[in-house]
Amino acid sequence: MQKLIKMAVLVAGLGFVGSAAWADTIVTRDGARLVGVIQSVNNGAILLRTTFAGTLTIRQSEVVRIETDTPLVYRLAGGTTMEGTLSASSDGQVTITGQDGTINTTVDKVAAGWAPGQRDPAVLQLLRRWRYEASVDVNGKTGNNEQLGFGGGLKATLSGPQDTLVFYSDFSYQRTNGVKSQDRARVGVDYSSYLSERVTWYARNEGGYDNVKDISFYNIAAAGFGYDFIQNLPRQKLTGRTGISYRFEDYGNSATEDVRSAGLDLGLAHTYRFENATMNNNVTFVPTFEDLANYRAVHDSNLEFPLGGSWRFRVGVNNDYTSRPAAGVEKLDTTYYGRFVLNWD
Repeated sequence: MQKLIKMAVLVAGLGFVGSAAWADTIVTRDGARLVGVIQSVNNGAILLRTTFAGTLTIRQSEVVRIETDTPLVYRLAGGTTMEGTLSASSDGQVTITGQDGTINTTVDKVAAGWAPGQRDPAVLQLLRRWRYEASVDVNGKTGNNEQLGFGGGLKATLSGPQDTLVFYSDFSYQRTNGVKSQDRARVGVDYSSYLSERVTWYARNEGGYDNVKDISFYNIAAAGFGYDFIQNLPRQKLTGRTGISYRFEDYGNSATEDVRSAGLDLGLAHTYRFENATMNNNVTFVPTFEDLANYRAVHDSNLEFPLGGSWRFRVGVNNDYTSRPAAGVEKLDTTYYGRFVLNWD
């Protein structure tokens, strides 16, 4: 019995030593020593999977020393690729060791690194790729006021270096003191394609209803051109749009005149990525040609924070303004929201 116990302890000890030895080490300029498994090197960033903090993103320029046991395929700035382990000293020298020998270079010359069997990140960036998003939120209140609301949405994006196709849908419902205070849904599609480095053409269509605003059904179809005023990816992007639209709104109240008119389609979309959050701002303005004072304007601003894995939390505000609403309906609807968001490829 004692021999079995000793053997079990020995096996466990060897397993621990083996797992500890099979690890990559990164030392940064401020002296931090991080141990884990390097997943990739791309765009000046190193992804390190750790057992204590999940996957960390480390700026390559802040790394002064690397020692790896995990083999990756490395691509140098000149295009040379080699599979092997990597070691870098404090003076910036790098050695890649593989089956066919070694390559000596410097840290700044390592352009990318990826797991054997996978594709070069630069190649992946040139491919069109689907990304998906699902969101849900529930809110309630009791006491002086009784309130219950819920909502959700789905989004699918096919994007590549030259074009982007987005399908989206969402809904929200809320009752306050027994009275319906929100009841709306929408579905839409948006396509844009680059004509030059900054100029795009686009086409979009969105339909839905808003029972609180007495809109039984609405549809906005539009097409036009866009321009990237700021194009500092992946950190920041600011795009403006100008186009022609056709706006249709069918009101449930016969006393309100339905909208059926061509018009302008103006928009502004802004994205900024902080270290631990992403800010999104979107504004659309759709006036009719028959009367430019008859328009609909929608604004949405939100901040999205990572929660771990594929989960995010989004908090924001949405303003929906109709210049000529149905009788007895306010022109402006403002919604404050917090949503749990799941992203996947």
